[in-house]
Amino acid sequence: MTAIPMTSRQRVLALLHGRRPDRIPTDYWSTREFDARIKAELQCSDDEALWRKLHIDAPRRLAPHHLREHHPNDPLADMWGVRRKQIKYATGAYDEVDHCPLAQARSVHDVRAFHWPSPNDYDYTGITDALTVDDGTRPIRAGIYEPFLIYCSMRGMEQAYEDLLLNPGIADAILGHLFEFHYEWNRRIFEAGRIDGQQRIDISYLAEDLGSQTGPLISLDIYRRFLRNNQRRMADLARSYGIHVFYHTDGAAHPFIDDLLDVVGIEVLNPIQWRCPGMERETLVREFGNRVAFHGAMDNQQTLPFGTVDDVINEVKQNIEIFSGAQWICAPCHNIQAVTPTENVVAMYDSIHEFGGL
Repeated sequence: MTAIPMTSRQRVLALLHGRRPDRIPTDYWSTREFDARIKAELQCSDDEALWRKLHIDAPRRLAPHHLREHHPNDPLADMWGVRRKQIKYATGAYDEVDHCPLAQARSVHDVRAFHWPSPNDYDYTGITDALTVDDGTRPIRAGIYEPFLIYCSMRGMEQAYEDLLLNPGIADAILGHLFEFHYEWNRRIFEAGRIDGQQRIDISYLAEDLGSQTGPLISLDIYRRFLRNNQRRMADLARSYGIHVFYHTDGAAHPFIDDLLDVVGIEVLNPIQWRCPGMERETLVREFGNRVAFHGAMDNQQTLPFGTVDDVINEVKQNIEIFSGAQWICAPCHNIQAVTPTENVVAMYDSIHEFGGL
């Protein structure tokens, strides 16, 4: 008798609960340029059509409606007072920071004087409405906390990193405002996710890029001093609502993983850039394979954009073997770039669907 295939939500939740899904789950991250191209080439009208065609278990992402699109003191800036401009490259464009509203802040008083956003600037009822009619076939992701990324945009990246060493009072003040906003913002999101007494949000997103291509961006001591404790508090909030904690950090982040697991309590680690020192897949599985689910590991810097279809299929098979003793969600290790051949991405999803049965 043939077993009934799991839905995407059942598949992902089975993995996160330590049970055996019917096959290895998959996810999809891409730049907008690649996303538009693959949908056009595969004749998919929207996300759901693409995900069904390629057997992708991507979550539906929900967010509250922002009632105020721009900072009240700057109609050209976002809610944080940050202005951006589009910088084009050969195959697309990125929105880069063009104005940092706290670049000239010299004291904690300057930070406090800034007009900070409020959770009251959002309408959360749309989350409840969307979940009320959701068919339950896909996991739901809602809530986000990535404060130092916003800090860098508000302060300027170089100054932001200098603050952690030279201006700890300013760093505490900015990070404190960001935490207070996001704690209440996420709490209201999680409350909106309760439908008929049941929590329908499955995953919350915590992030901070702790690694570069070659090593950590900050020391473990600095991470513990400025970021770790508030990450733990935000993860505790999600867990108090029965929501799983997904964590994103690029690069060579090995020195931080014990803290992320033992103190913050993350359940999913993304994106597994295994070509970075310390992030070798075998090392991660050996040291952490029974403590966290791995998400990503399909190389989007070399294999996907510049490899052949056979290279991609071989990497899928290699990952299946390496992660066989661990929990793994097959996905690109960050956004698929516009230079990536469509056939390579199709090969990735076709081969994990063919060979990834458990």
